[in-house]
Amino acid sequence: MNRLKTDESFRTLCLTAFSGAFLAADFFRWLPGLPFSPAWVAVLLCGAPIVFGAVRGLVTEFDVTADVLVAIALAAALLLGQYFAAGEVAFIMQLGKVLEDETAAKSHKSLQALIRLTPQTACVRTPEGEKIIAADDVKPGDILLVRPGQTVPADGTIRNGTALIDQSVMTGESIPVTKGVGDEVYQGTVNQQGAVEVEAVGAGDDSSLKKMVRLVREAEEKKAPIVRLADRWARILVPVALGCAALILLMTRNMTRAVTALVVFCPCSLILAAPTAVMAAIGNATKRGVLIKSGEAVEAAASLDTLAMDKTGTLTEGKPQVSEIRFLDRDMDEKELLPLIAGAEKFSEHPLGRAVLEYCRKRGADAPDPREFDARAGMGVSALVLGRRVLIGEKMTGSGPQEGLAEEEAARMRGRGVTVLPVSVDGSLRVLVGVADVLRENAGDVVRELKSCGISRIVMMTGDSPETARSIARQAGIGEVRAACLPADKAERIRELQEEGRSVGMIGDGVNDAPALAAARLGIAMGAIGSDLAVETSDIALMSDDLGRLPFLFRLCRKTKKRIQFNIAFSMTLNFAAILLSGFGMLNPVTAALVHNCGSVFVVLNSALLLTYRDKTGYDGRKRGKG
Repeated sequence: MNRLKTDESFRTLCLTAFSGAFLAADFFRWLPGLPFSPAWVAVLLCGAPIVFGAVRGLVTEFDVTADVLVAIALAAALLLGQYFAAGEVAFIMQLGKVLEDETAAKSHKSLQALIRLTPQTACVRTPEGEKIIAADDVKPGDILLVRPGQTVPADGTIRNGTALIDQSVMTGESIPVTKGVGDEVYQGTVNQQGAVEVEAVGAGDDSSLKKMVRLVREAEEKKAPIVRLADRWARILVPVALGCAALILLMTRNMTRAVTALVVFCPCSLILAAPTAVMAAIGNATKRGVLIKSGEAVEAAASLDTLAMDKTGTLTEGKPQVSEIRFLDRDMDEKELLPLIAGAEKFSEHPLGRAVLEYCRKRGADAPDPREFDARAGMGVSALVLGRRVLIGEKMTGSGPQEGLAEEEAARMRGRGVTVLPVSVDGSLRVLVGVADVLRENAGDVVRELKSCGISRIVMMTGDSPETARSIARQAGIGEVRAACLPADKAERIRELQEEGRSVGMIGDGVNDAPALAAARLGIAMGAIGSDLAVETSDIALMSDDLGRLPFLFRLCRKTKKRIQFNIAFSMTLNFAAILLSGFGMLNPVTAALVHNCGSVFVVLNSALLLTYRDKTGYDGRKRGKG
């Protein structure tokens, strides 16, 4: 279907360009030998679809659109033999349609991307042994075996074993979670380490992933279709234009003046008012790494007053980093301890271990190969490095005079949303390493700028724990937080805000954000690091994953809305002025068509100024003062 629409748009563009060439030939008399006026080419190629659409709308839908007025003007101009005027009006109208097609919303591929995440097979334990079946055939109560690297085939509860589960698909958590007996796991999440037996609870259409598919589909279907700007005015314009033409005919008894009034009232510049401004805004945004998919997205961004923000990968960097380190033993300094820690984590595949190793290397520490290495899900790392036993894990290991202080310090670190990794050397606690998903450098500035450009309410929504969520929100300057949110919770919160009368936007980067992105009036994806699903479901994508683009985006869209309003006011003023001139016989159909041309050119040039728009505050995605 999308391919057919693309081909149709290309054919329309070619026919419009072909018609424009013949219209120019008529005006400049380039083809004097033709037995007919070259403007007839524009009338037939551009005018016929307009007339057909007007008749179809009136007969089948009883709908009065701008095409009705254009069809009447075309017929009247042709009856008077004003072929150039008829062709020019048809050409301008068709050109406006081409521009609108270019800015129309593209169909999303989100459902297909989401479906691709659904596991196809499952390993089921039966009395006869292990059996591979289709994931859709899993039933509640089945015992599933999930090995390292495999995707969990159904929602369920772990009955045996411990595993490191990457559940970013569902919750957006940047750090994989250790799951043990009694813990819940979700379909579509990935087992990174350890083997577990899972008792299926939600399978088939009842699984969390399938529910996400339904949420995205429902939200997509509820989105209102784009309505042409001129069509919104058509119910007023058509009777007004016919009334003006009839009044002129009654007062002057001059059919040419009446037809001129119809021609001059055709909403050519009105048709171009919105799509030209939107195209200029989209072009400007694209140069700055912001992909706007439709004119509807520009309109939505211009009127937004509430923004819901994902945490992981949006407000934060999206990967664990060492945020702080506390040395407990004064007898061992950093130069002695860091090589031991780096060596212990050298062969670790855990994201926290890799973050610790990267930190040690940045501090200039060597990472010697451990002679012994043992990593267990949920237990941490045990290694023999340079002849010393090093233990690193989420549980306190070892003892020593600093044990009490370590417990207090670890509690304070956890209160700041930090994952604490105690490190013991030769059985004694030596170091507390704090690992967290850190706030983006410019996040606080961006939040302040968003509030200054009309976003009165900002809400952070995340699947992380309340402690981590509150810590990040405080750093970013966000007062409203929703933690421990599953995808359905985020979408539901979006709907709650909309029911309060808010115009809500959502920005996120993960698969778990897709339902909320689709449910919001405006969905914004962190494109460079975001999942394909989030990008496809969104209306706008930040291709450089830089939050600093957001204030510029909203100011640009608000500027675009004002420019469209000015274009509309200018178009209507020009039309009514031309009506008066037509009534006094100062315009004929040809000069009226030229007036249309001048008005349309002004609208296009005025809209094109948006291509050079820059945020006066200097905050358009680069450092302040550089933009």
